[in-house]
Amino acid sequence: MKELNLQKFQNKLRNKFLNRGIKMMGPETIFFSNDTKIGKNVTIEPYVVIGKNVKIGNNVIIKSFSHLESCKIENKVEVGPYARIRPNTILKEGSKIGNFVEVKKSTVGKKSKVNHLSYIGDSEIGKSVNIGAGTITCNYDGAKKNKTKIKDNVFIGSNSSLVAPITIDKQSVVGAGSVITKNVGKKSLALTRAKQTELKNYKRK
Repeated sequence: MKELNLQKFQNKLRNKFLNRGIKMMGPETIFFSNDTKIGKNVTIEPYVVIGKNVKIGNNVIIKSFSHLESCKIENKVEVGPYARIRPNTILKEGSKIGNFVEVKKSTVGKKSKVNHLSYIGDSEIGKSVNIGAGTITCNYDGAKKNKTKIKDNVFIGSNSSLVAPITIDKQSVVGAGSVITKNVGKKSLALTRAKQTELKNYKRK
């Protein structure tokens, strides 16, 4: 009986949003909360779960298998597929969160991109920042959570680890595969990488 009531409740919410013009592909696979707020011209793909206290702006696309809770999604944002947006996250206008990305207690600035395979926690990300694949913010030192600040127009190369607390200033570049433990100055290149060794004509024993 409880399961039947839950199904009726979800169908009521789905119909409410459909009647408001929200585009849903496979609405029976999408789950809302009673306090979900959604703007205009929003598309939600199949298998999306929207938890408590989620606000979604206008012209937003939520792609399949994404999970959102206690977050604010501003206008013209794209999320997913396979994205997890955790509490106290704000995705600013025109930002993009791609597949297999988790964002927690962070602000992602206007037109910034975290396209794939990344963890962003306890962070402030400015405008027009590119976060490369496999990048993580190392926000927990075993005792407390620490903050990462990435300012406007920064490029973070793939597979980088940003060890908080840390600030990366405007227009800087972090080279791919780096472990960054110190603040990075404005318009700088930060790179930590072991020298590559090559043995010619090598034969396995």
